[in-house]
Amino acid sequence: MSRKKGYFAEDLGCKYLVNLGFEIIKRNFYSKYGEVDIVASKDSVLHFFEVKSSERFEPIYAITPKKIAKIVKTIETFLSQYEIDTPYCIDALIYKNGKFEWIKNITL
Repeated sequence: MSRKKGYFAEDLGCKYLVNLGFEIIKRNFYSKYGEVDIVASKDSVLHFFEVKSSERFEPIYAITPKKIAKIVKTIETFLSQYEIDTPYCIDALIYKNGKFEWIKNITL
């Protein structure tokens, strides 16, 4: 996915999450390990979202075990940097054919 298309999907993803009652905390948090696309909060739980979009293939397949490992390290950096000690989960937002699918707890 090109960076421009990625930002577009992330913009739409933020709107989708806000409509579901989430508060957007941070976008595009970078660490030396990688990036988390969206950090959002709902019901006292932090959700770290990986956003994927594609018209050519199933976007979920772009979230590999290696990618998840990088996300986990990036989340650890985020929690340490902001001194946060709260429950969290790692979710995916998949955008395809104009619709979102929210996949919860992608590390289970």
